[in-house]
Amino acid sequence: MPYIKDPMAIETRSMEIIAPYLADFHLDEQTIKVYSRIIHAAGDPDYANIIKVHPEAIAAGIAALKAGCNIFCDVEMVRTGINKRRLAEFGGQAFCLVADEMVAKEAKAAGITRSMAAMRKFGTQLNGAIVAIGNAPTALFEVLKMIKEDSVKPALIIGVPVGFVGAAESKELLHTTAPVPYITVLGNKGGSPIAAASVNAVMYMLGR
Repeated sequence: MPYIKDPMAIETRSMEIIAPYLADFHLDEQTIKVYSRIIHAAGDPDYANIIKVHPEAIAAGIAALKAGCNIFCDVEMVRTGINKRRLAEFGGQAFCLVADEMVAKEAKAAGITRSMAAMRKFGTQLNGAIVAIGNAPTALFEVLKMIKEDSVKPALIIGVPVGFVGAAESKELLHTTAPVPYITVLGNKGGSPIAAASVNAVMYMLGR
């Protein structure tokens, strides 16, 4: 049977298929791009009902990326999915410390997850940066705690951890209390591909 082989044609056709699902949401052009990338990554149009994009999220992300910000990730899968070559064009890098030996030791000693320990290790490096969390609710809880208690202030939080223990709660806390711009999906859905797709959606809006 015939099928589309050209990568750009596949992406274009995918976005055409997704577009009707967003018609009733009355989104601006930039927000449509974020929604579309997330739905494309998930293969699930129902995501349109649970995506939450802070009114300042896209502008904040664009400004941070233009300024050469770094991106700090909770797991390697998120970092891998980010277009690092495109990021480097603006002077930024993507980091993940979940596999770092020192972070592992600190997490074990403190009785916390490696992702939590990694966020603590990043510390003030998160100021003005983009935080991308796709797997660990504990990492999102920790960043929100750092914002509240340590005055850490990322430019943008993309918080879409997936799962059944803490995922929905961490994202609800982000959505209802975060004093910084965010992109999230409510409930148990999410994951590393969604986090990376959200980052790339914002990054691809930058001209060069």
